[in-house]
Amino acid sequence: MDLNLIFKIAGIGIVVAILNILLNKSGREEQGTMIIIAGLIAVMLILAGEISELFSVLEKLFKK
Repeated sequence: MDLNLIFKIAGIGIVVAILNILLNKSGREEQGTMIIIAGLIAVMLILAGEISELFSVLEKLFKK
C-alpha cells in the first residue's frame, strides 16, 4: 500500500469537512451534504482503482 494513497484520502476528508462546516454555518446545508457525497464518491473511485490492481496481482499470483 502506498503512503500517498492514505494522504490523498485524508486530504479529501479534511477539505470536505472544512467545506461542510463553512456551508452549514452559512445556512447552506443542502450544498454541504452534496459536498460530502462528492467526497465519498471521489474516495470510492480512488479505492476502486486500488482494489482492481489488487485483484490483478492476486490473479497473476494464483495463475502460476
